[in-house]
Amino acid sequence: MTIDFNKMGGLVPAIIQDAETQKVLMLGFMNEEAFRRTQDTGKVTFWSRSRNTLWTKGETSGHWLHVVEILNDCDQDTLLIKVRPEGPVCHTGADTCWGEVNRKTETDSPLHFLSELNDFIEERHREMPEGSYTTSLFRDGLNRMAQKVGEEALEMVIEATNGTDERLIYEGADMLYHLIVLLTSKGLRIEDMARELRERHDPNWKKH
Repeated sequence: MTIDFNKMGGLVPAIIQDAETQKVLMLGFMNEEAFRRTQDTGKVTFWSRSRNTLWTKGETSGHWLHVVEILNDCDQDTLLIKVRPEGPVCHTGADTCWGEVNRKTETDSPLHFLSELNDFIEERHREMPEGSYTTSLFRDGLNRMAQKVGEEALEMVIEATNGTDERLIYEGADMLYHLIVLLTSKGLRIEDMARELRERHDPNWKKH
């Protein structure tokens, strides 16, 4: 990706958009170092024009912006960064810097946690901390991760046919966790499966 940092004296505007809802969340500026750090960490980092320093969104609030995709415009001087926000984006506590409601940041639904869990597993994949079970799965390789999904799926079937509802939920959660680990290893996310299901819900959908 070629970015023209010269037009604005070393900076380019970075439009931040929720990858799921398409809502524009905020506007910041990046220099080359901020852009590199954003790529390296997977969390959006800006250049503060008022403080003349780098700042990673969420470093004080915990409201990170997890990068999904970075696009450059036709003039190569404006970035569109699609993210998965972790909490409200604006310093006022609003979902966006324009005071709009962004349904993706409403965390009262348990389903939203699947996205947060996927973010956490992606972080484990990048950092590979010692002593982490998730790290051990990544290190064991693709075949082992796929095997774990199969093992947990079988245990879920057993609980569904001969067990209790409580154990069914327990084993299903295990399977879902290991599935997200497997997807992460392939560069995919749980939302990719959700999109596939949404497409299938269309009456005009045809099997591939």
